[in-house]
Amino acid sequence: MKRFAYLFLLAGWLVPLASAQETEHFQFGVNADYLRLSQTDTNFAGVGARLGFLAFRNIKLEAELNYDFDQAVTDGFTNTATGSVAIHRTGIRILHGEFGPKVNLGEHWHVHPFVQLKGGFINFNFSNRAATVGNFVTAVSNLRTDNISGVFYPGGGLEGHLGPIGVRFDIADEIYFAHGTHNNLRISLGPYIRF
Repeated sequence: MKRFAYLFLLAGWLVPLASAQETEHFQFGVNADYLRLSQTDTNFAGVGARLGFLAFRNIKLEAELNYDFDQAVTDGFTNTATGSVAIHRTGIRILHGEFGPKVNLGEHWHVHPFVQLKGGFINFNFSNRAATVGNFVTAVSNLRTDNISGVFYPGGGLEGHLGPIGVRFDIADEIYFAHGTHNNLRISLGPYIRF
């Protein structure tokens, strides 16, 4: 009976350690980003990255940065002689970053629904330069001299994982404040690693 009591006590002591090993402390991911600007009805796509760390049991604090590339738009008009349509580039590139909590709402077969509430910035850069890594670095380093607007970012999504590798889907309203409030649909999808 004593051996059973010791075994039971040892098992009870090791169970919290086993569950603590399954909880990751950091999460790093990359994502494809879609942003629909409501003011101009323009679709933007880009890439981004995010880093999160465990603050409490189901709450992570996350920081993310996304860069949306210049997009082509079409303008049409009716001309009885030619009926032409013009395609041109917008010259707009968008750099946006947010920071805030992400709350996991439980786990269902390795799938976590979550909600998030972040704040940050958005920067509209007007340029006809090529989309290269050097121009991205220039855009980030010019943030202090450029005009930036505040962002409020409520949203949610799903993330699923098998072991340390997973996939995450977010959908949110990226609200920025520049001469009023502007609501914009934002969707992102990409892989992540937990460690």
